[in-house]
Amino acid sequence: MHKLFRYAVFAALGSLATGCSTVSEYLAGTDNTEPPAELVKFTPTVKIRTLWSRRVGSGFDGQYLKLRPAIADSRVYAAERKGRVRAFDALSGKPLWETSTEAPLAGGPGVGDGLAVVGSSDGEVIALDAGTGKVRWRVRVSSEVLSQPRIANNIVVVRTVDGKIHGLDADSGKRVWVYDRTVPLLTLRGTSSPAIAGDTLVAGFDSGRLVALSLNDAQLLWEARVSLPKGRSELQRLVDIDADPVIAGNTVYAVTYHGRIAAFDLDTGSVIWRRDMSSNVGLWVGERQVYVTDEMSHVWALDRADSASMWKQSKLEARGVTAPVGFGDYLVVGDAQGYVHWLRREDGAFAARLRVDSSGIIAAPIATRDAVYIYGAGGELAALTIAN
Repeated sequence: MHKLFRYAVFAALGSLATGCSTVSEYLAGTDNTEPPAELVKFTPTVKIRTLWSRRVGSGFDGQYLKLRPAIADSRVYAAERKGRVRAFDALSGKPLWETSTEAPLAGGPGVGDGLAVVGSSDGEVIALDAGTGKVRWRVRVSSEVLSQPRIANNIVVVRTVDGKIHGLDADSGKRVWVYDRTVPLLTLRGTSSPAIAGDTLVAGFDSGRLVALSLNDAQLLWEARVSLPKGRSELQRLVDIDADPVIAGNTVYAVTYHGRIAAFDLDTGSVIWRRDMSSNVGLWVGERQVYVTDEMSHVWALDRADSASMWKQSKLEARGVTAPVGFGDYLVVGDAQGYVHWLRREDGAFAARLRVDSSGIIAAPIATRDAVYIYGAGGELAALTIAN
């Protein structure tokens, strides 16, 4: 079986507790995971063109990391495990700068306020000048950074695996505030990145809870439960929010592993709807639908108003499918064998397929008006678009 499929399944079993099984122990054991579905045959209805492709070092260096690129001011920023951060022109792929942080990077980059910020497995946060790549500051936080830093209102927001959210001054890196939550005994290996709208920050935790904080001082505005733990074993009771919450208009959408997907009012935290769903990779919100990839690698379209199922694409089962992203009339996902699948947003039918990185795709695609950007686990960064 493709190694990345095993990471996609078993990386969830990493624990912060001494004596509990680790990812490597499970990977070394008997492989009884479900084999990935075979690629289905179909007649493409759209042609995909590669605008450019560049190598970003060693990529994820064999680790199950979601080093998702970031786009700002017509630039694409990408980081690789061994410490290199690079910036490219978004349309041409022209290299703009390259910086070696000499740190084992595990989260980021996040871009904003003139900074490109990354986090490391050593608990270091490194802020680079977004225009030149020059290091502006480096600070230590409480533990490993697996999420993408967020930057707004001159505050860098960093989530760490020990349940803390750190608010750092964007100019100096000095601590402005810290918000702390207790971490369950067993958790998925991964943390979601907070979402920010105006002065409100929304973050999900491994307890299945969602909180809204004041961005300026971390004052708690509201707290809501997405789902409750169920089952007899610790594994069955995992309800981590590892997929990033999404704010669309005045609504917050969040999904848990072994739990539910839910919509909440941004101002009050009141529940708009909930339904059963399990995902640790994420969702994307369109004009009328919420699109989510579940733990079986089925891709769903749900009605934004009431969560009613519009369609489900189940023919990618067990392929380690990423969170989706919308691009025009299509939905784009990557898989653990490095294929990028284009689905029609109206019914989920396959429209096109292209292989980008044979090492697999873990990070969700990102999209602009002009292109979809795919970053493979082997370090291949590609800009794709629909051919006219």
